[in-house]
Amino acid sequence: MDAHATDSTRRLNAELLRLISAQVCIHATMAGMRMAAPLLALQQGYSAAAVGVLLALFALTQVFLALPAGRFADRHGLHRPLAWCVGVACGGAGLAVIWPHYLCLCVAALCTGGAAGAAVIALQRHVGRLAEGPTELKRVFSWLSLGPAVSNFVGPFLAGLMIDHLGFRAAFALMAALPLLAWAWLRSVRALPAVAVPPADQRRPAWSLLRDEGFRRLLLLNWFLSSCWDVHTFVVPILGHERGLSASVIGALLGAFAVSASAVRLLLPWFAERVREWAVIMSAMLATALLFAVYPLLQGPWAMGLCSVLAGFALGAVQPMIMSTLHQITPHDRHGEALGLRLMTINASSVMMPMLFGSAGALVGIGSVFWASGALVGLGSRLAWGMRHAQLPAPTPPPPSH
Repeated sequence: MDAHATDSTRRLNAELLRLISAQVCIHATMAGMRMAAPLLALQQGYSAAAVGVLLALFALTQVFLALPAGRFADRHGLHRPLAWCVGVACGGAGLAVIWPHYLCLCVAALCTGGAAGAAVIALQRHVGRLAEGPTELKRVFSWLSLGPAVSNFVGPFLAGLMIDHLGFRAAFALMAALPLLAWAWLRSVRALPAVAVPPADQRRPAWSLLRDEGFRRLLLLNWFLSSCWDVHTFVVPILGHERGLSASVIGALLGAFAVSASAVRLLLPWFAERVREWAVIMSAMLATALLFAVYPLLQGPWAMGLCSVLAGFALGAVQPMIMSTLHQITPHDRHGEALGLRLMTINASSVMMPMLFGSAGALVGIGSVFWASGALVGLGSRLAWGMRHAQLPAPTPPPPSH
């Protein structure tokens, strides 16, 4: 590797570290609020139904803001969208500091959830443009996908410490300060040359992306696999309760899944040159189908734990491959819209699927939810096989205008 290539790699790694740190700060605000706000609502005497509404609001904003946020990122790049996200996240959490009551907590949920969703779109779009070629795309998205895993620990952990020692207002104040750290990380990130965007009267609607068969396949694959993630999160606690497992053991099962999903993303960058996106996705789908067929039959915590670890490895490997493929098969000037459609699909599924799982489990048994999901994802693996011809070289961005 020559000196120029080495310097380029070091610069990319340094920028990627700053971008991941910024993502952790903004997402940790949402994760911390998502833990602290329901606790305060319960302490104030609100019902479980009211708490459920509060939790749903964190994802609801992302369903409706994903497409506008994607278009805004396509037009303005990284810094302006992130400046808005930092301001909205600070304002939402700050409102809970000033007036920590249920209605303000709902506004804070909408603000911090929406800011986290819009920020991830702008960051993913920027990181995709930083990478050169499919191998580097897989590497950078493997590293970037670690951000939410870290923030889902950091945010609730810090919020919990503040609540125990200084109270809820202090926790909300810390959550309001975290996005300012994100802006400090982002200020030194270089802006990339603008991508030519068609005028408003010539712009096609975001839904026109669905006319492309490869993009439709990718969205459907993403939905299959994110649903499996939701199934595991929803069904394992119920199965554990039916088998008489303690809360700590059930938490350990979910924790083992999360740790293995993060671990495989740490390993992926070292194998990026030797794996193909469609092959990883198809293998993950087949492995998940097999594991979901076996899981309801297991009785002991060790067997369930092993199955959770293997499922985490399978499902954790998918997101970097999905993101790499998405950036290869969509035009540069529509990456933000494509990311917005993907995020909207995932969040809409996360809002609706638990209700469907609960109804199905009540009718035919909770184990059948695992079997139905496994059968669906196994049959859907044929879509991944079809994606092997959809790997297109990323188009060269236009030169900067002077």
